[in-house]
Amino acid sequence: MQFGKYERPDGARGAMPEIGTPKRPRLPVDTRIYAIGDIHGCSNLLEEAFAIIDADVARIVPARCVQVFLGDYIDRGPDSRRTLDLLIGRSLKHETVFLKGNHEVLLLNVLRNPEAVENWIQFGGLTTLMSYGLKPSLNPNRKEQIELAKTFASEFPKDHLRFMGQLKPAFWCGDFFFVHAGLRPGVPMSQQKEEDMFWIRDTFLQSDEGFEKFIVHGHTPVREPDIQRHRINIDTGSYATGKLTVLKIQHETLSIA
Repeated sequence: MQFGKYERPDGARGAMPEIGTPKRPRLPVDTRIYAIGDIHGCSNLLEEAFAIIDADVARIVPARCVQVFLGDYIDRGPDSRRTLDLLIGRSLKHETVFLKGNHEVLLLNVLRNPEAVENWIQFGGLTTLMSYGLKPSLNPNRKEQIELAKTFASEFPKDHLRFMGQLKPAFWCGDFFFVHAGLRPGVPMSQQKEEDMFWIRDTFLQSDEGFEKFIVHGHTPVREPDIQRHRINIDTGSYATGKLTVLKIQHETLSIA
């Protein structure tokens, strides 16, 4: 698969929409960014995304190439542990930025306090536990959940813990701002709260209010990448749809694979 220019519902292709500023949002001319949506333990889809990116880079090598991962690497899908291994390996050979999603927040809470496990399990944490070799019953009770969480915390690989501890709440380059869930409308970007960056949904999605930069985010699954005047959502529900979206930004053009 190769990248194709993104087609908006109005039929326009490739170019970014106007966002209320004198110019369209753009990256520096020597920079290319690949943004990868929510992976959710789908390591096979992640490997396919790597192959697509590598083939694209090989065709025309940019001066600077940054791969930005939007968070939610774990839970729901079948192989969270291998997903983290792949991401860590990727960081050794490429310029990468790893953002924190709400699912990483939940996992870190459990590592600090195993009694927080019930909330995590409601968000798909059991599949993550299983990917690390734990074998919960079909419907574990509260006591079993806590025991699983304690074992998990004691055996969690050090390199995975280090990876989790280095996740960023956001990243920006040129006129683009990358974040897991979104931002709170009406609040300057410098004053945004991390809780909103990880969790916000309707307040952000239903607002047409722009920000100082164009927002690239995930968190809320959509059938196809959803581009609006001030943002684009590239979470295409990998664990349920088998589709992991990669967004390429080159100057002021968006391409999707």
